[in-house]
Order: sequence, then C-alpha cells, then structure tokens
Amino acid sequence: MDVGVRVGLTGGVASGKSTVSARLAELGAVVVDADLLAREVVAPGTDGLAEVVAEFGSEVLDADGALDRPALGALVFADESRRRALEAIIHPRVRAAGAALEAAAGPDAVVVHDIPLLVETGQAAAFDVVVVVDAPVEEQVRRMVEDRRMNQDDARARIAAQATREQRLAVADVVIDNTGTLEELYARVDEVWTALRARAHA
Repeated sequence: MDVGVRVGLTGGVASGKSTVSARLAELGAVVVDADLLAREVVAPGTDGLAEVVAEFGSEVLDADGALDRPALGALVFADESRRRALEAIIHPRVRAAGAALEAAAGPDAVVVHDIPLLVETGQAAAFDVVVVVDAPVEEQVRRMVEDRRMNQDDARARIAAQATREQRLAVADVVIDNTGTLEELYARVDEVWTALRARAHA
C-alpha cells in the first residue's frame, strides 16, 4: 500500500480511543474503523450477512432482516468454535474493506486503523506507528460505571477479557495519556497528528 504512514490505533475499553479516533479524522486522517466495517460487511443485502445466515441460521436475524447482534452474540460467545466460524466470515471482509479505503487514500495520507483488539490479534507489526490510548484500569472502571451504567463486576470482566495495559504499552510507539481533561487530550492528539503528518511527508 503506497500511503504516507500507516497507523494502528488501539486502547482498552473506556480508554478514550474513539474520541482520539474522531479527533484524528477531524484533523484530516483517513480513519479505517474496524468495528464500523464489521457492521457494514454484514449489513442487509451483503454476501457477508448471507454467509452468516447460512452458518448460523435465520434465528440470528431480527424482524427487519438485519443481523440480531444479541442473538448472534449469545451463540458465539459461549462457544469458541462458533466464534471462530463467525470471525472467518467477518475478518477477511473487514480487512478487504480496510485495504480498499487505504488504497483510495493517496500517497501522503495518514491512514489510521482504529482496531480495539490490535494487540490481541497480533497486528502491531503491520503498522509504521502504533498509537496506544492509555488510562489506568481504575479510571476505565470508573468511566464504565458512571458513563455506561455498568456494574463494577461487568466492567472488570470486560477489561479482563482484553489485553493488559502492560501488553498494550509494550507495543506502543506513541502513548496518548487520557487521564486529564478533554482539552488536554485534544492538545496531545494534535501534537501526535503534527508528528504523523511530518512523517507522512518525509
């Protein structure tokens, strides 16, 4: 792929990664959002959705013929082999869609791949720069309890299901600390953007 710089952006749940991703998009980055693409590749009318139905049955559709995510989740999260079957349908399509976005980005673009499970899926080496949005575990828990109305146990379980903070920091080329105000976060993202732009044009 002939683009200026390929960035892998990740962070734990409630770290503020989505806020950073949105800010980078505002500044001019081409953002490839893995979660968004994962929804698009199984939207009604896609071959992705047809393959999911062929694999899991029509009970994973809602009344409108769209994917019923809770129903599908109940099937796959309890069964490793079923989860792998779903990933085999979705992941190649997400990668292909991301590659198409990147191919259209232009030779000096900063392409940011927003990947929640970048560390867990071993993708760090695929990028020129890995940016990790970092917040302490206790801050993640507080945000999930206060902002998302989760209980403490559920919040901690979500965190435990992801890579540890230490594992993420170990692959980071750039760390964006998100323990301060939104203004401080934006100022740090703007600094990182300036450095990425300079690298893309080098």
